[in-house]
Amino acid sequence: MVQKGRIGSSFDDFLKEEGIYEEVTAGAVKRHLTRQITDAMKASKISKSEMARRMKTSRSQLDRLLDPGNTKIQLDTLFKAARAVGRNVRLELG
Repeated sequence: MVQKGRIGSSFDDFLKEEGIYEEVTAGAVKRHLTRQITDAMKASKISKSEMARRMKTSRSQLDRLLDPGNTKIQLDTLFKAARAVGRNVRLELG
């Protein structure tokens, strides 16, 4: 029986070699967070206007937060969004 193994480096290694690991990882994390916030808003039937009101921010600021292509996010904004949908934020270093 022929054993199948990995050939070459891992995808993470590839991204690091290309110098884009942090950028790609940040984008993936932001898309995941955006999806979680959006799903929580839908489940709670919270409109964008109501969400912005709960966060005490503008609708345009909320749109930036929910834009998966915009990887810049401040922690306080993330915490406000989580609190507005009744959730908590858990962070850890891996």
